[in-house]
Amino acid sequence: MLIGGILIVRKLRRLNLVATFVGVALVTILATAEPAQYGDVLKETLGSSPLLFFAFVMLTEPLTAPTTRWPRIAFAAIIGFLFAPNIHIGSFYFTPELALLAGNLFAYSVGPKGRFVLTLERIEQTAANSYDFIFRSSGKLAFQAGQYLEWTLGFDRSDNRGNRRYFTVASSPTEQSVRLGVRLYPQSSAFKQALGSMKPGATIHASQLAGDFTLPSDPSIKIAFLAGGIGITPFRSMLQYLIDREEVRPIVVLYGTESQDDIAYRDVLGCARRELGVRTFHAVAKGAVRGQYPGYIDARLVRLTMPDYLERTFYISGPQAMVKALRQKLLAMGVSRSKIKVDYFPGFA
Repeated sequence: MLIGGILIVRKLRRLNLVATFVGVALVTILATAEPAQYGDVLKETLGSSPLLFFAFVMLTEPLTAPTTRWPRIAFAAIIGFLFAPNIHIGSFYFTPELALLAGNLFAYSVGPKGRFVLTLERIEQTAANSYDFIFRSSGKLAFQAGQYLEWTLGFDRSDNRGNRRYFTVASSPTEQSVRLGVRLYPQSSAFKQALGSMKPGATIHASQLAGDFTLPSDPSIKIAFLAGGIGITPFRSMLQYLIDREEVRPIVVLYGTESQDDIAYRDVLGCARRELGVRTFHAVAKGAVRGQYPGYIDARLVRLTMPDYLERTFYISGPQAMVKALRQKLLAMGVSRSKIKVDYFPGFA
């Protein structure tokens, strides 16, 4: 259980959730036990109780856990406290099942409600092998630029990855339609094959709106967007939102692609430059032209394009290997951990 649980937490990046639950549960259990029994209590709790199963399996299920950081930590703390066998109200004692039920009720109360049926209107090709699926919604979809949704498709032959995925909403909250930006490969998953075969009028279900990868509330904060490939989608949402609101912010965009054909959303990037003064610098690995950086986004490009990089908050979105590498490079350059935001959601898992 411990080995499998560690692999799950590493995959889903839910260490704060699991650590909070285990920490609160152990503290509560010890606080309600006699000091002379601490050894036996810990042995029983760690060796024979469902503590680890709850921590690694039950709490990490995306459909029930809250979708943002602090509600998620509160969710884990509530369940951890009520998980202790000596917690009771009068003669009514909580059980692990009731603790989980209480946590789920809390998650439901603070989480986004509703499941939307989205109808495909059209498909636009944004770059080589990259497409925007443009939907109209059955109801008002209230979200922040940069957040993501769980998308569910009904099809007959699913693979071992199932029929639901998490993708960023590529559209802005100011737009009427809902955009899903994806890259399709010749050997795509069953989900993407079904998505790619959709025709106008077909439907998809969306729910579980979540994500903290959003613009800061203070418009004066200096920002750097670092995107790789289809990782430009949350920045497309944010930039279109700022364009529509005519809101100027100190933003620099570094956009890395393999080739010229992989550059997506040229129209939005161009409009952001003309109307908001947002500078975009392209790092093209193969076939860079004049004015572009030959190669990948690296420390040299960061220093060249933004001498004030230590004053900026960095948003990184793209393939997981790229995100991890850039985060390490920024830390080595002296950028504070608190100033690095990484776009991660279960869809990358």
